[in-house]
Amino acid sequence: MKAYDEKHIKNVVLIGPAKSGKTTLAETMLYEAGLLTRRGTVEERNTISDYHEVEHERGSSVYATSLHTEWRDYKINIIDTPGLDDFIGEVITSITVCDTAVILLNAQNGVEVGTELLWDYVDRYNKPTILAVNQLDHDKANYTQTIDEAKAFFGPAVTIMQYPLNAGTGFNCIIDLLKMVMYKFPETGGKPQKLPIPDSEKERADQLHNELVEKAAENDEALMEQYFEKGSLDEDELREGLKIGMMKHQVFPVFCLSAKKDIGTGRMMGFIDNVAPSAVDTAGELTEEGQEVPYDPAGPTRLFIFKTLVEPRLGRLSFFKVISGEVSVGMDLQNEKTATAERISQLFIVDGRNRNPIDRLKAGDIGCTVKLKNTATGHTLNGKGATGNIRPIQFPPAKTRTAIVARNKQDDEKLSEVLNEIHLEDPTLNVEYNQEVKQVILEGQGDLHLTVTKWKLENLYKIPVEYQKVRIPYRETIQRPALSSYRHKKQSGGAGQFGEVFIKVEPYYEGMPPLKDYPVRETETVDLPWGGKLVFNNCIVGGVIDARFLPSIMKGIMEKMAQGPLTGSYVRDVRVSVYDGKMHPVDSNDISFKIAGMMAFREAFLQAEPQLLEPVHDIEVLVPAGLMGDAMTELQTHRSMILNIDSEGNNQVIRARTPLAELDVLLPALRNLSQGKAKVRSQFAEYSPVPSELQKRISEEFSKTELAEVH
Repeated sequence: MKAYDEKHIKNVVLIGPAKSGKTTLAETMLYEAGLLTRRGTVEERNTISDYHEVEHERGSSVYATSLHTEWRDYKINIIDTPGLDDFIGEVITSITVCDTAVILLNAQNGVEVGTELLWDYVDRYNKPTILAVNQLDHDKANYTQTIDEAKAFFGPAVTIMQYPLNAGTGFNCIIDLLKMVMYKFPETGGKPQKLPIPDSEKERADQLHNELVEKAAENDEALMEQYFEKGSLDEDELREGLKIGMMKHQVFPVFCLSAKKDIGTGRMMGFIDNVAPSAVDTAGELTEEGQEVPYDPAGPTRLFIFKTLVEPRLGRLSFFKVISGEVSVGMDLQNEKTATAERISQLFIVDGRNRNPIDRLKAGDIGCTVKLKNTATGHTLNGKGATGNIRPIQFPPAKTRTAIVARNKQDDEKLSEVLNEIHLEDPTLNVEYNQEVKQVILEGQGDLHLTVTKWKLENLYKIPVEYQKVRIPYRETIQRPALSSYRHKKQSGGAGQFGEVFIKVEPYYEGMPPLKDYPVRETETVDLPWGGKLVFNNCIVGGVIDARFLPSIMKGIMEKMAQGPLTGSYVRDVRVSVYDGKMHPVDSNDISFKIAGMMAFREAFLQAEPQLLEPVHDIEVLVPAGLMGDAMTELQTHRSMILNIDSEGNNQVIRARTPLAELDVLLPALRNLSQGKAKVRSQFAEYSPVPSELQKRISEEFSKTELAEVH
């Protein structure tokens, strides 16, 4: 494979909503460059990009796929990304390492909701951007409307480089405003004829060309002087001005395409070669300490791992971008995050499932290696003379969750290992075992994200699994004082068991007055691990219970508090006073008083108006102003208390307090009603009383479950 210098390496990411044609465009780019002799299609499941079995089954991209072309003495690395928000992690990693983002706009649909969601990340990373209006051959294609919507959404940076002469079923001609020619394509697409612009289009083309010249000139003072002096700019000056504008995020060039018919693809690739910035043109990357690392081919070797792919039969693939220096086979590098050495045993340029061996890669290039033992996505590998870590990728918080269990108990350990592997390749999928609710919780970006994860587990790893509702970590407490006693007596030959305990339970709150009913000899206050307090009073007089048994009584009470009488949830904020009891000189022991304390507490608790508490979250819902009413209705349907409403640009921010039990249903509902535009932030606020009817239902369900487990 030919070696390219750093100025002739371009990295582009194809992004856009589902069905905008990203995979078809990637296939056509490889075909145009001669790397393919026949183009595959998504429908025939034979594209280079969408090669995973799950993508064939779904008919759309699930993974971001790395590809490359060699076009007119330039190397273009291409990353084809999924179009659905559920797989946003794949998109974010790709945007992070690209030098230019190519956003596809479906000429039938214009600027879609998916476009808006993906643009947030391109804009956040300030990536130079090309807008590609695709599917102009469709009978419902509307170029003018698409451009109008693009200007309304992206702003004045939208810069028309081309426009179609005959968008629709017979689309085959493009007016190019940089070269001021008309490209006419054969029926099969590919290489066009260069023809003069028709007389009927000259006035429009001249006007748009002048606008293009002004747009290019305004990005650089020297070019502006040339423009004022000559009244125009030549083609090279135009390219320079457009490149500067792209890097300043003030120029978003617009190209016309039918990727399916191979119309316009080569022209856009030529623009990527000649105008779009390479990595060495950019400011470089920042370390965690804020130090800038330039893309310097003469600098020390530094690699940034942006993606990890675990293939069940091939092992771990690590995709990286060379930040500085060069990397070669056999090189030893240091991972400062894990303080371990890693050897680069092999290097590849990847085209879908195909791995092309290569000896070395230079700054700004993208490649892949295998068998890195202690390196994950977001890690930096440094050579001699390089220190520090490139800032890791920031992934969005989870939007939905489920509990997961293996259908076969013997698969539990294997499931745990595989879920950790899947998290390694997809950091937006979080896995944790929740000790309190005793469930493995899977958190993802949406229902489809979790569905695809289930498919992987069952089809790739052969682990049948079941998704279950996530249990809510309730708390239990009491609302009034109550008295209770319990005698534990057991005789089965030889030494028996005997212990009798009298207790009083009360709701505990900060600053409550001391106990007056009985003399308090000793008080112990316990800050409970799950929140709240237990205050334990020893009120025993006359030695009716030996002091050595008091810790056992408290231990029994604590055990019952760890599995409350009402729903099996943790108990909090209770004061317990042991004021009387009996013991036996032979049969009394620690276990007897532990059981007596536990059962006395249980009976007193149930007499003291038990109250179930639920976790409540403070949430902020950002929605377009036109959807505020629908969003508020949805919030109130799910027991939310609206706190206040503010404006933020064209959006409204609704602040509310919502029970955690409702969030798992509320969040998908808000996404659906807003077509994915709603953004929700949530944070635990407090534990709050559950309404009485709901408490009764939850308690009855728990009792039925307990009864079923006994039998």
